Amino acid sequence: MRRSLLLILFTIPSFVFAQKFNLSGTLTDTLNSPLPSATIMLLNAKDSSLVNFGVSDTKGFFALKSIAHGRYIFKVSFVGYATHTQIVAPDAGVIDVDLGKVRLKPQSTQLDEVVVQGEKAAVTVKRDTIEFNAGSFKTKANANVEDLLKKMPGIDVENDGTVRAQGEQVQRVTVDGKEFFGRDPKLATRNLPADAVDKVQVFDRKSEQSQFTGIDDGQREKTINLELKPEKRNGAFGTMMAGIGTNDRYQGRANINRFSKGKQLSFLGMGNNVNEQGFSINDYMNFSGGSQALMGGGGAIQVQFDGGNQNGVPMNFGGRQNGVLTNYAGGLNFNNTLSKKTEINGSYFYNHLDQNIDRTVERINYIPNGTYNFNSFSRTRNKNENHRLNFTIDHKIDSSNSIRFNTNASISNTRLSTLSESRTMTPDNALQNTSATNNTTIGDGLNVTSNLLYRHRFRKKGRSFSLNVNGVVAQNESNGELTAENEFYTGLGEKRNVAQENSQKTNNQTLGTTFSYIEPLGGRKYLEATYNFRTNQNQVERNVYDVNNGTQTMNMQLSNVYNSNYLYNRPGLSMRINRAKYNLSFGASWQKTVIDGRLVLREVDINRSFQNVLPVARLNYDFSALKHLRFEYETSMQEPSIQQLQPVIDNTTNQINQSVGNPELKPGYNHRFNANFNTFDPAKGVGFFAFMNATYTANAISYAQTINPNLSTLTMPVNVKNASSVNGNLNFGFPVRKIFSRFNIGPTASLRNNRVLLNQDEVASQQQTMGGQARYNFTFKDFFTLDLSANLSNQVTSYESTAATKPQDQEYFNKTYSAETNLTVLKNYQLNAAFDYMVYDSKTTGFRQDIPLLNLSVSRFFFKAQSGELRLGVVNLLDKSLSVSQQSSVNYLEQTTYNNLGRYYMISFTYSLNKQLNPMNNGPRGGRGPRMMIQRD
Repeated sequence: MRRSLLLILFTIPSFVFAQKFNLSGTLTDTLNSPLPSATIMLLNAKDSSLVNFGVSDTKGFFALKSIAHGRYIFKVSFVGYATHTQIVAPDAGVIDVDLGKVRLKPQSTQLDEVVVQGEKAAVTVKRDTIEFNAGSFKTKANANVEDLLKKMPGIDVENDGTVRAQGEQVQRVTVDGKEFFGRDPKLATRNLPADAVDKVQVFDRKSEQSQFTGIDDGQREKTINLELKPEKRNGAFGTMMAGIGTNDRYQGRANINRFSKGKQLSFLGMGNNVNEQGFSINDYMNFSGGSQALMGGGGAIQVQFDGGNQNGVPMNFGGRQNGVLTNYAGGLNFNNTLSKKTEINGSYFYNHLDQNIDRTVERINYIPNGTYNFNSFSRTRNKNENHRLNFTIDHKIDSSNSIRFNTNASISNTRLSTLSESRTMTPDNALQNTSATNNTTIGDGLNVTSNLLYRHRFRKKGRSFSLNVNGVVAQNESNGELTAENEFYTGLGEKRNVAQENSQKTNNQTLGTTFSYIEPLGGRKYLEATYNFRTNQNQVERNVYDVNNGTQTMNMQLSNVYNSNYLYNRPGLSMRINRAKYNLSFGASWQKTVIDGRLVLREVDINRSFQNVLPVARLNYDFSALKHLRFEYETSMQEPSIQQLQPVIDNTTNQINQSVGNPELKPGYNHRFNANFNTFDPAKGVGFFAFMNATYTANAISYAQTINPNLSTLTMPVNVKNASSVNGNLNFGFPVRKIFSRFNIGPTASLRNNRVLLNQDEVASQQQTMGGQARYNFTFKDFFTLDLSANLSNQVTSYESTAATKPQDQEYFNKTYSAETNLTVLKNYQLNAAFDYMVYDSKTTGFRQDIPLLNLSVSRFFFKAQSGELRLGVVNLLDKSLSVSQQSSVNYLEQTTYNNLGRYYMISFTYSLNKQLNPMNNGPRGGRGPRMMIQRD
């Protein structure tokens, strides 16, 4: 008993000492009015390092929890008020510390007893905005904004330039709140110097409608705003670089910006033959109109983003750029505030692309009664010129009315030529058919899109209406030549030689209008009525001629003249409920689509009518300023395209494997679910993000494939029972400041179910993909950084079939391991090494390809503030001049190998214009992380 009492007596002090305390209080001004969304920081009194962080709520209340006992500096900052500081040192055993009312004085009042010096807080939270102080994150000298974003917690930058913040893809990057070259984030992140940025603000941008009415409709767009340093807003800044290398390699780029009050003017220019592009996936979709075509190629359906793309814009979805690309690009962007009521924005951008691609394809095609192999080699020369023009004017007529007009125009010219050879074989390598094709296409395109938005607010708060009118005019013309030698080896054998010329004209006119009326119901509840009307007219004239001894004969089977009109009517009604912590919207619309089309040459009418009820629901719930939940449910119609409805054979992509449309095709009914949860602690730098997306499509549009005895195929779109997919990813990032490190782990998983018809037998596939990314960063002071990452993707596809035998299951594993380090020595020298090791492994076929890539460079800095950089580097030191991709679908597994740049050395010089305007920057960008020094007088 006595021993137990002694044990308790010794345990109690240890327990009390180990306890933590909670700190709370209420922020007010000198008139006792609450101060919401003020920034609260708790600093270690010994070294002023950040210990905890928070913001006040709408009533000015704040609470910091689970703080280890010790001596701290309590600090509060709020715009327009002087900073408040005081010492907090609770006695041992105290669990709750209530500071009561903490009154902040106006900015004009000086606090003589405390002088704040040194670095700013690394992270600040302002309502729904997380703001990073750019100076607290180290980057290499002459870095761009993309390099800066990679250092910030909760922000990831993928290889193709896609930026993700808090687990979501960033859709828009603005500069001081203004558009920068339209809406392509990559043009800002890869062309603006990091040295010009003062703050990086990450937030969910509300819709234009919500911003005007003040009523949250639940729609969000992840946005990053780059707030420039004050000296950069009133002067010129930028960078210029020129380099020359071995094997006739060259590279040059420039960005020059001239900003002043209410005005922004930027110039971008670049030219190189080292596979660097100046645009992203958004540009590609603008050029191509987002169209998808049925492709042949050994019995597979795929959307082709390289040599088969008639728009001629090469794309790279992460990893290495395929082929060898020469690129010239340049443009101007301007923003001008004409008055308090009127702002204008515009940009012009030009691209010239010349790409050479050698591609080798090895594909296993799975059919109900076995397999067959398809191999091909193609050489493509792809040239494209594109001009883009954007212009926007936003005018506030008065406090109740505003008008916004936007127009985008693009002009493109494409020349595409492809030489290809293919062969199809049985599993025992018995040759079934061969094809040699020469295909050349020259095309021109014009696309103009305009939008006019008028908004009106009534006197009654919350009541408003808007009218949106948009129109599209698109014209495309192309001429082509096709020659092919096809040979079939089954039966008696057969040779088919083709010589054709073709021309095509496509015209599209779209006119639409959307009307929206919002009526407040009281209690922060609103009713919205909408009506959307759209008409889309198309005229397609494609003439195909067989050429024999110089004589042209029209091929009626392949030629087509098609006129159509799509008519959409969509009335809808929805309810919105807005509360302090959440907003909820739900409703439904009824959509009717009428298609009136005619195949003129065949005298066939395609008249269809579709209608559906389309419910929608959105919920945004904010647990706190740093913890959010988003949920969306939407329905839509998966309507067949014009090409899918036309019963006309397309043989331009592959002579052996052709496609044809289906006039009996019906629309699919699509359900989409999105859920997104994120929480971020700026004080600790810890973030957790979770995202899930699920789709289910009834009556989904898939395809049916007829495989002939000679293994030639004909593919046609058809409706199947359903298709579904589920995708999810988690992301957890945290620092370990004692070892100057940050870790980031992001597992991903997806499950897809699809159905196709192969020779009338239904084949259902289930595709499971597991993988993710792990990253590690080590930053020691201002002279050494190390970044390590691994990206894994394992895909398994299994099948069920109504046939006697089912296709073989497929599995492949793609892995990428990366390492990069920067070392600054003797202040003016910097060494850089970057290594990527890519592994492509197919467990089904035994295919394996390893690609190690090593880049090394050394830099010498000159001039004041190190504004000049002389750099000597080697790219692809190990001389691996190829790239690889693997993919599987419902009925095939494919490995594709492309040519790529080999080893080359390059010397370059970079000059940063007006870098000396920032006297605090004496060397590579950077700081010591989230620390604040306070000096007492």
